[in-house]
Amino acid sequence: MPSRATAGDDLVHLSATDALQLFARRALSPVELMRAVVERAERVEPHVNAFTERLFDEALEQARHAEARYLGRGGPAPRPLEGIPVAAKEKHAILGRTLTEGSLAHEGRIATENAPVIDRILGAGGIIHARTATPEFSLSTFTHSRMWGVTRNPWNPDFTPGGSSGGAGASLAAGTTLLASASDIGGSTRIPAAFTGTVGFKAPYGRNPGLGVLTADHYRGDGPMARTVDDVIAFQNVLAGPDPRDHASIRPKLTVPTAYEDVTGARIALCVRLGAYDVHPEIEAHTRAAAQALADAGAHVEEITLPWTRLDLLTAVAGHFSTLFGALVVEAAETHRDLLSPYTVAFADTMTRARTTVSYLDSLRAEHRLQRALATAMDGFDALICPTTAVPGWHAGDDLAGDKVVVHGEEVADTLWSAMTTPFNINNRCPVLNVPSGMSSWGVPTGLQIVGHPYDDPAVFRIGKALETLRPWSYAQITDGLPQP
Repeated sequence: MPSRATAGDDLVHLSATDALQLFARRALSPVELMRAVVERAERVEPHVNAFTERLFDEALEQARHAEARYLGRGGPAPRPLEGIPVAAKEKHAILGRTLTEGSLAHEGRIATENAPVIDRILGAGGIIHARTATPEFSLSTFTHSRMWGVTRNPWNPDFTPGGSSGGAGASLAAGTTLLASASDIGGSTRIPAAFTGTVGFKAPYGRNPGLGVLTADHYRGDGPMARTVDDVIAFQNVLAGPDPRDHASIRPKLTVPTAYEDVTGARIALCVRLGAYDVHPEIEAHTRAAAQALADAGAHVEEITLPWTRLDLLTAVAGHFSTLFGALVVEAAETHRDLLSPYTVAFADTMTRARTTVSYLDSLRAEHRLQRALATAMDGFDALICPTTAVPGWHAGDDLAGDKVVVHGEEVADTLWSAMTTPFNINNRCPVLNVPSGMSSWGVPTGLQIVGHPYDDPAVFRIGKALETLRPWSYAQITDGLPQP
């Protein structure tokens, strides 16, 4: 494992919870931490390209205000994320700033209000020092666009950090933020978390409020990414709760516990293939190793199968996406086709065909079959664990436009079946936590999904915290994993 090089690099790889404790003891200043993060970003961003906008001057000024709160000079007390650097996904609107979603078709568009996730971060004292890259319209499992170029994985720059929250994952892994906002409509939080060795939480539908027409889409939701489970819990507890701009946001707010009993006696289902996926041997080995660690710690782990079929999965997503999210992309393609990335045009054309072949009712019927099968399989268990992706990664800049994922000249998976996340957007009342499961021979981390029963968020965090202890991931030492300026 590469070693950390400087004291500044030590600071940028702190967990947010550790940084908050140091702030409270006056052993570290928010200004000192922000300066270290900014200096780190100046060194590595040319190689990673995680940021679309740098707000460093404003962030340093806000860090000075946070420092004053900790010094207690008669002013307001520190808030839950006071002084913590947070990288915000560009699609999360910030009043008065660009809201392009990585599309030349939206160049110059300015947000007229903050997204709820932004209001929650700022209200908790988090400092947004940068905004992070996505693929165009956040529609892909990689992160590159005509507007922002290619975002690379800090662990191996030849590979993508995943998508669509790829800039978020890359920034966390590279040490250029401590927390990052994300969103997930088909795996956009969990895939980059898996590929960057970080932690990402797909909250149940309605747990965290959103903004705009897609709040009606029960596949999607905004959520937290970080480097530790405790940090994700702290961030999630800031993001959760009702907002009048999102009618689906749940009342009352759920505050996730921070302390849990161990996994002794927990009943955990293991499902390696989810019925329909061909899983790379390294991914399977890491998944089984995590399951064995839980079993050795006293959990009852039982391997199960799911009767999910590719036909039902395809029917569910085709009818759903073509009716909601896909329809917005089709609308953009009808007016600005020449400005869109090739993968966006291909997606729009696919959605146009799907609207004539798969009805929304067909989609709902398939969803029902898939949801009932999962509920039946999980009956009697506290949670289910499975891989996050079927393969350890794919190359940066690859549009995945063909039928196969090709890595090192080898066909390793069908493109549509290389990630294993969308089934849990179909089952989107289930909370899902991605945690690292190992490091592949390709030099890219791998991930494990922990799936809970509908709205049982604490169950996935209990198991995630246990795995963090049983199989600790020490991904703070990524300094030399990047080319140096």
